[in-house]
Amino acid sequence: MKSLKQIFELYDEILSLPHKQEVARELRDEDDLFLLLLYSDMLGIPNPAFYYTLELYPYIIERFHDWHLRMGMDKSPLEGIRCC
Repeated sequence: MKSLKQIFELYDEILSLPHKQEVARELRDEDDLFLLLLYSDMLGIPNPAFYYTLELYPYIIERFHDWHLRMGMDKSPLEGIRCC
């Protein structure tokens, strides 16, 4: 007999199954917006949070290539970051 926790997990999975693509798309859009905010100063868009986001660059640089390809840019738009 299944435990109550397993039943709740199964119920949650059944309810969320049709919405997995929507949730994944929303998370990707949120991630893209965050990366735009992070690199906006380098793109020429004033960023009031530049000082606070500067320390995040080493962690985000690995995902930059996927981001600029999703944004429709074949090559990196930033001169300092050569990922292609």
